[in-house]
Amino acid sequence: MGPPSVSLVLKLFLFSFFVLLGYSSTCFAQSLHPIAATSFLEHYNHTTISGFRVVNRRKLLTCPDPNPYLEISASPNSMSNSQYLTVTVTGVLQPDSSDWVAMISPSTANVTDCPLSEAYYLQTGDTSDLPLLCQYPVKAQYLSNDPNYLSCANTQCQDDACLIVTCIGTLTFHTVNIRTDVEFVFFTGGFDTPCILCRSSPLTFANPNMPLYGHLSSVDSSGTSMRLTWVSGDQTPQQVQYANGMSQTSVVTTFTQADMCTTSDVPSPAVDFGWHDPGFIHTAVMTGLQPSSTFSYIYGSDSMGWSNQIQFQTPPAGGSDAVYFIAYGDMGKAPLDASAEHYIQPGSISVINAVADEVNSGNVNSIFHIGDISYATGFLAEWEFFLDLINPVASKVPYMTAIGNHERDYISSGSVYVTPDSGGECGVAYETYFQMPTPAMDSPWYSIEQGSVHFTVISTEHDWSVGSGQYNWMAADMASVDRSVTPWLIFMEHRPMYTSTNADTSVDSSFVAAVEPLLLQYQVDLVLSGHVHNYERTCAVYQGQCLAMPTKDANGVDTYDNSNYNAPIQVVIGMAGFTLDNFTTDSNSWSLVRISEFGYVRVNATTNDLFLEYPENFHGMGDLWTLARQMLRIAFTSPNSYSLPTDRGRGREDVVADPPQLRTFLKIFFAQHFFAK
Repeated sequence: MGPPSVSLVLKLFLFSFFVLLGYSSTCFAQSLHPIAATSFLEHYNHTTISGFRVVNRRKLLTCPDPNPYLEISASPNSMSNSQYLTVTVTGVLQPDSSDWVAMISPSTANVTDCPLSEAYYLQTGDTSDLPLLCQYPVKAQYLSNDPNYLSCANTQCQDDACLIVTCIGTLTFHTVNIRTDVEFVFFTGGFDTPCILCRSSPLTFANPNMPLYGHLSSVDSSGTSMRLTWVSGDQTPQQVQYANGMSQTSVVTTFTQADMCTTSDVPSPAVDFGWHDPGFIHTAVMTGLQPSSTFSYIYGSDSMGWSNQIQFQTPPAGGSDAVYFIAYGDMGKAPLDASAEHYIQPGSISVINAVADEVNSGNVNSIFHIGDISYATGFLAEWEFFLDLINPVASKVPYMTAIGNHERDYISSGSVYVTPDSGGECGVAYETYFQMPTPAMDSPWYSIEQGSVHFTVISTEHDWSVGSGQYNWMAADMASVDRSVTPWLIFMEHRPMYTSTNADTSVDSSFVAAVEPLLLQYQVDLVLSGHVHNYERTCAVYQGQCLAMPTKDANGVDTYDNSNYNAPIQVVIGMAGFTLDNFTTDSNSWSLVRISEFGYVRVNATTNDLFLEYPENFHGMGDLWTLARQMLRIAFTSPNSYSLPTDRGRGREDVVADPPQLRTFLKIFFAQHFFAK
């Protein structure tokens, strides 16, 4: 077999030969429209251009190939929760570089033609006529990934005399348990001009209802409660058993196509060809824990199965001293095989593996992923590949998130930006899988304290204008911070206020004008942003001007003295997976460090200092800097009273009016801080 461009003489000869021999084939292709279609706006959906990205919009061709020998099979025929399958195509008469195999789920999906109007596909850039490849493949590979395929190095005889010799191609596909059965479809013609040659028998998961993908999040600042979220094919409540005898029963929810956003004229991927049933999402809050402690848990049920026992760590309580966390944005996922997927973030695997090493060291208290989480963007099966990818870290420490444009934005859905970046998910999938301590559904902002840090986490995709609900919440939250309890205030957002990469398209000047004054007013120490796919650090900046610069310490580490506050330091950390962005040649005075490498940041904060490092290429130090704070400054407010202010004289003051009490306090204070080992 081969693509439509292969010599018709050969095709007709083979057809006549097989007819004379009396062969028939279950893999004989249907007669479909013979004209190839093209897409004129492959980038319409604000996503990366690739051939596979638009395969669902391609018109199916007639395959002029009457080959009776073609077969496609996969083994093993029963899949576990994370499985590598061997997919074999046999009986190929003429291997071609355009031959490919798609993984389709469920197997009942229609991959031959679309019964709907071709106008429905305008949103994704398609203007061609029916029929189209309607069901989007989960993933696909060219058979040329088998180095022996095009040379026909592996063969089999089709008759006793071996007069007819056909070729064999073998591929490896990684699957995760998405509950519905799977089939593999053999195409030729490439992604641009596909036609179907052969389909495998359906493959099923050994336990499609298995509880999977458990991940943790904090519910408050106490460190004594942790939320566990997992996915199962069963809607009956299940349990998490933890801490040597305690248990909690899950609350079960899900979402449907009706919950997705779309338009009346042009359906979104999330309600159409990208839809995949998410199963049931279980959540349970483990209470009665202790902060900064290690426990273990299992989750599931006797009828559906149980997870392995997992050891996890609670974060330090707000107001305690040290906290060590990892932060990044825009990670997404990538296949663990050679497949093409609709959206691939090439750095994600190396980053999550490095983060897993950090988590397994026992030093990490929590992880913050600030927007553009899975990049499923309406292709719902990809959420579960992402949950499988992060499971080694998110099951062991709190995995805290912020919403990004690829989780929320959609036309006429209430998001600030009207791009279709979420593919119709409009925040529903994200907020179901990642339940943060937010005030309400579709109000995805929250604050939490760990150790010496108060985290204010906002949504750049929801109304942040002056006087809006989120704006008022931001102001009230930051005004309430007791800097004697949590001296550091870190502000997290998806879209940045400062970047030297395509600033005109990455920074909303209206957002900066509305929100940046709040950062100065409430003396935010550090702003962490994603959206732009690189690393960049600023000076202490406000309204584009450097109000303070760091100094080098003896080890060459940039140090900002925030005991004399000037303005926030802003850091872009969207370099965790998506294809990296280059920097412009603009010499912005506020831009101190620019690195276009995959990675993440580590932050270690105590009451005295906050140390941030970006490990370039996961070894060596790509960037190191410290925010220093003078914590021992004692101010006398009157001859007969004193106060021990916070680092900048804000927050609660403990006033003692009696000088003898002052002497006692000073004796204890200096004994503790200067003579303690």
